[in-house]
Amino acid sequence: MAALGRWLARRRLLVLLVTAAALVVAVPFGSDVESRLSEGGITVPASESARADELLNTRFESGSPHLVFIAASEAGVDSPEVREEAVALTERLAGARGVVQAASYWTLDKAPALRSKDGRTGLVMVRLAGDEDEIRKTAARIVPDVVGERGPLKVTATGVTAVRMEIEKRSEEDLNKAELLTGPLVLIILLLVFGSVVAASTPLAVGILAVIGSFVVLRLLDMVVQVSVFSVNITTALGLGLAVDYSLFIVTRYREELAHGRTVHAAIGESVRTAGRTVLFSALTVALSLSAMLVFPMYHLRSFAYSGIAVVVLAALGSVIVLPALLAVLGHRVDSLDVRRLFRRNATTTAARTDTAGFWHRLAMAVMRRPLPFALTIAAVLVALGLPFMRAEFGDSDDRVLPASSPAYQGAQVLREEFDNREGSPLNVVLPDIDPVSSSGEVADYAQELSTVPGITRVDALTGSYSEGIRIAPPGPASERFEAGKGTWLSVVSDTEPYSERGMELVETLRAQPAPDTVLVGGQAALLVDSKATLADKLPWALGIIALSTLVLLFLFTGSLLIPLKAIVLNLLSLTATFGAMVYVFQDGHLRWLVGDFTVTGMLDIDTPVLMFCVAFGLSMDYEVFLLSRIKEEYRRTGDNVSAVAWGLERTGRLVTAAAALVATVLLAFATSSLTPLKLLGIGLALAVIVDATLVRGILVPAFMRLAGRANWWAPRPLARLHQRIGLDD
Repeated sequence: MAALGRWLARRRLLVLLVTAAALVVAVPFGSDVESRLSEGGITVPASESARADELLNTRFESGSPHLVFIAASEAGVDSPEVREEAVALTERLAGARGVVQAASYWTLDKAPALRSKDGRTGLVMVRLAGDEDEIRKTAARIVPDVVGERGPLKVTATGVTAVRMEIEKRSEEDLNKAELLTGPLVLIILLLVFGSVVAASTPLAVGILAVIGSFVVLRLLDMVVQVSVFSVNITTALGLGLAVDYSLFIVTRYREELAHGRTVHAAIGESVRTAGRTVLFSALTVALSLSAMLVFPMYHLRSFAYSGIAVVVLAALGSVIVLPALLAVLGHRVDSLDVRRLFRRNATTTAARTDTAGFWHRLAMAVMRRPLPFALTIAAVLVALGLPFMRAEFGDSDDRVLPASSPAYQGAQVLREEFDNREGSPLNVVLPDIDPVSSSGEVADYAQELSTVPGITRVDALTGSYSEGIRIAPPGPASERFEAGKGTWLSVVSDTEPYSERGMELVETLRAQPAPDTVLVGGQAALLVDSKATLADKLPWALGIIALSTLVLLFLFTGSLLIPLKAIVLNLLSLTATFGAMVYVFQDGHLRWLVGDFTVTGMLDIDTPVLMFCVAFGLSMDYEVFLLSRIKEEYRRTGDNVSAVAWGLERTGRLVTAAAALVATVLLAFATSSLTPLKLLGIGLALAVIVDATLVRGILVPAFMRLAGRANWWAPRPLARLHQRIGLDD
């Protein structure tokens, strides 16, 4: 690593020219990445709900509507002029390219379920052809031409696809807003840390490189696998935060080495050997934590693993390769434009004060004088803060993650308040192997039986429509697309919110009902049931990957058996406050004045805790590695455990705090998002970073290492010999 640093210093102009050339290509190539990525990915492939919806789409060319147009008129839905305009609108939609089915209150012989309670609003249900991306493109084409004032009608759009389009649009807007906020704030924090404008600008430059490079990687990945568009947000935050973190440690070490009298090339070599080596190791630990999401089959989660690993690698490479070349060009001018000299004379650099026992040294010594009370108190506080998570309830993102000003949200609220049933989100019961002609009687009996299940208001089938066990006429909208042949399906309409505990219970009830043949239950509520089951099944594997990689890597890094176990326990403790806050704030609705307004649903988005755990655990390991690297360096030099912990914390405490402040700033920018999941992710991860960098690294780590004493560095003889052979010592 030292040789690499010196080589980069000698070839600095070549490295920077290659980097500049890569940027010239990367900027235009990656600039439109968001428009190319996929919008879906929450479905569990091969699950019962996915197979049911796939059969509906391919065999029956039908299923739940993608768009629901709400047509309102003060004249009432049954007035002649309203009827004429509404029929024309429905027929126009039915003939549009990419539309499989369009039906409405007016074309289904006044189906009462599609008429509002006050008689002033009717629904137009539209199903689109193709996969998720094709559906999104079709909806983007037809929705603007339909919504608005149309004669006596005022038309608004909602439904699953309209909601997802609105989420994607606002996600992009929020990302742009977050980037505008974080750039100046990050520069200010770096100025406070370094004092020098030049030194502060170098980490920010590497951060920008990492973000641009990550967009290119996402664009390339999209050519091979499906990548969720929402991974762009976390990629930007991680890319900027980690690149600045890694650069911060290398620049600080470089300034230390210059202050100790080394030449520029020697200082760069030593910085890459020590801080650069730690950066690479830290990046590996973060990447492995993120890789745990690859065990989940939903490409929505897998996308965060793809993009996260890519941006971590880019941040590390930028810090270890591009930054040393840039420092070689700057030389001693890295401390130029010292803004602190504007306020006081004879300002000293951070590097010149590293051998002084400052705040972090005093804090560590105070903690290590009474380690047990400190450890028990902080651990108890963190556990208490995490207790609300014991009552967590999980759902999926629907229109309620949007702000109240969103047209899709307002339309969905009209459906909830003005219509008795959830016509836009029925459960789809598919019987793929039955003969609908010879078994029509059995299908009719089955449909009648389902209609008696509490919460179900109507069942539409080829044999007719059924309500509370009674056949009613005319048939509902779903039966219009039924075709004779192998297999049939039933549209089960309920009065239950799909993403709710009651909605999931209804799915389980339908799946448990005796049926004349094989049955597959699909729809939004069924999707949530299958997602929860899959996450519960795969989560132990993800946790196992994180735990095993942490144990192995930290053993290779330290040669200790106890330190890796300590890291896992303390990292889990640092996350308790975060997960408790998720429930207390976003599920229960407390402190909305502090985090910004949002709709309280009584549930958390089911994917967010998994994503947050993997990212937060990786960031915690990031700081753990930087702290351990300096503690280990001191311990090898002195053999004194207490002194090593105190001086290790002194030399990294200020930097880890600054790094955490930088990452937290980037993440907190998402708190300004109008989307609840992004707000939750930003605030939750920022809280995890702050707790880890202060309470855990400042108090729990010194307390634990003081209690363990020399056992911190102990390993059984076989493992000690193994570490001597394959360990990552200098």
